[in-house]
Amino acid sequence: MATAAAEQKKQVGTSMAAWTAAKPFLNGGLSGMGATCVVQPIDMVKVRIQLGAGSAVQVTKDIVRNEGFGALYKGLSAGLLRQATYTTARLGTFRGLSDWAIEKNDGKPLPLVQKAALGLAAGAVGASVGNPADLSLIRMQADNTLPLHQRRNYTSVFDAMAKITKDEGVIGMWRGSGPTVVRCMALNMGMLASYDQAVEYFRDVQGLSESQTVYASSAVSGFFAAACSLPFDYVKTQIQKMQPGPDGKMPYTGSLDCAVQTFKSGGPLKFYTGFPTYYCRIAPHAMITWILLNQIKKLQEKVGL
Repeated sequence: MATAAAEQKKQVGTSMAAWTAAKPFLNGGLSGMGATCVVQPIDMVKVRIQLGAGSAVQVTKDIVRNEGFGALYKGLSAGLLRQATYTTARLGTFRGLSDWAIEKNDGKPLPLVQKAALGLAAGAVGASVGNPADLSLIRMQADNTLPLHQRRNYTSVFDAMAKITKDEGVIGMWRGSGPTVVRCMALNMGMLASYDQAVEYFRDVQGLSESQTVYASSAVSGFFAAACSLPFDYVKTQIQKMQPGPDGKMPYTGSLDCAVQTFKSGGPLKFYTGFPTYYCRIAPHAMITWILLNQIKKLQEKVGL
């Protein structure tokens, strides 16, 4: 009897350990998917601006007038799949690495430079996992900007992935993975490190309440995420949407070539094309992600998970 009870206790302990390890990944994915449902129209407009379709107001008017209101949510399935892979991996990895590092640091808060390094690592992991969905999202959002004979008329993220794989091979699903990884590393360095640092400041120094701390830290996190990542996002978008020219050659040979050509044609500010819209897309997404994550964790604690 004692042996059976001990074995049952061991199994419960193993299950709890597995749940504790998996929870940051699950919570990160759920919060990211919820945020995406809110900001998808802004993301759609941001991509069209980067493709040279005009200002935010003009792009929004054109989309609604020519394609219908539902077109603002074009690519939502890809966006949700991206969050289910990318955000699950990056937030789960960051929290797991942070908890491990804090334990090694005798429970003391980590210095900002170490948080930034963990954010870079988490971004690289998340981007590598989520690139196929990210590529599909860009292709779906850019499809209607192409000439009629070049459009693929994707019906869903899975249709986009199937067509990309058929035309470009499985490796084609990782087209633009280089700039995607770099962009995500920059975004996560800004978003994750600044959030944890801001929480410590607003909670421990300013003495704000839990809800005030979450909102204020989320706003700081959103700004740094946008400021750090937009140049890399611009290059990533140009690489992922490029099509062969009349001579059969691609406009860019790679991310570095794209960056050099962009700098020569428009200077450093060219990389910040569409920053207001990009900020309005990244900052709310970061804020909503953190707020939802906090609520999910509180709900789990309430039900004893």
